[in-house]
Amino acid sequence: MKIGLVLSSTPAYSETFFNSKIKGLQKNGFEVVLFVNSKDTHFDLCTVKEQVKFRSFFIVVFFLKSLGLLLTKLSTLLKFISLERKRNVSFISILKKLILNQHILQESNIDWLHFGFATQTIGRENLAKALGAKMAVSLRGFDIGIYPLKNPKCYDLLWESIDKLHVISNDLLNLAYDNGFKKNVPYQKITPAIDTSFFINQSLNNSSNNNQLQLMTIGRLHWKKDYTSVIMALKNLKDRGLDFKYTIIGDGPEEEKLKYLVYDLGLINNIIFTGKISQNEILIYFKKSHFYLQYSLQEGFCNAVLEAQSMGILPIVSNAEGLSENVLNNKTGWVIQKNSPKLLANKIVEVSNLPESNKEKIRKQAIERVLKEFNVEKQQKEFIDFYTL
Repeated sequence: MKIGLVLSSTPAYSETFFNSKIKGLQKNGFEVVLFVNSKDTHFDLCTVKEQVKFRSFFIVVFFLKSLGLLLTKLSTLLKFISLERKRNVSFISILKKLILNQHILQESNIDWLHFGFATQTIGRENLAKALGAKMAVSLRGFDIGIYPLKNPKCYDLLWESIDKLHVISNDLLNLAYDNGFKKNVPYQKITPAIDTSFFINQSLNNSSNNNQLQLMTIGRLHWKKDYTSVIMALKNLKDRGLDFKYTIIGDGPEEEKLKYLVYDLGLINNIIFTGKISQNEILIYFKKSHFYLQYSLQEGFCNAVLEAQSMGILPIVSNAEGLSENVLNNKTGWVIQKNSPKLLANKIVEVSNLPESNKEKIRKQAIERVLKEFNVEKQQKEFIDFYTL
């Protein structure tokens, strides 16, 4: 069986979700082709077909080259044009789609064309059918939780074309139904997974020897992560006299705003911004942290929360989408209402004051659950089932 995966770029080393999926499929005899807009020359897990780069001053050469490649797949070309015309797409728009998707349309014998994010399907709803393949789509979070708010009915054509849906949480499935996904179309929930051999039991007992509370978060500095509420909660804790250090790992568009907020609230000595760092460097922060905070406004699932639990770090998360499935409230961590700095501050104090035996019970339950439910081998088997059942 041949699977075509559509992504914006080749997965980075740290993107275990896609990398483990590709490895699992190949291990079980599947052929995998990756279709991307841009590729990293170091990526070598599977065949990669890159979208041709458009250069306006070479437009004639570009057009002729694209047309020549597509004419080698004349039946696919004609089928795609026919499907687009049935939806009253103009010939100019069809021509643009043919050129931009030629790296996909010239591929042969694809059984499944799987789009890694729903937003990547817009304007490409007919590609799979033109190739004679089935169409699968993954919902990851932003694509179904936020994008349709700005673009109502953006997936109407997708819901007419899709053969199977992949979701990473039940909340995202419900959002899909709210946005028009049809109940007679099959779906499968396959959660993210982590390399448990790398994380599990690295540090069951926190290695920080002083009484200062160590907290951390990994993620892009983006509004949907709601670092502002976390910082406001920590200001509350400082006003109560709590001694803490909070490490934020990652970069992003809100860096300047957040750093100014930290300065303005007098938290410079309490909050550290590391920027983007390596996995081994992240491991150092994991080993010395007591609590992991993920107080997002919107979150598909979050691998970093799984990694934290696997190392015995107590998670406090918001109830945004998949986080309430990632962490089981009062069993493997704590799930609280999002967008309430005071509530978050109170929960941090409450958990800090728990007897050590209670904390240890939570840690062990979290580790056991991650080992059982979120290991790579389980995820790989589920993707085999996704394409064959």
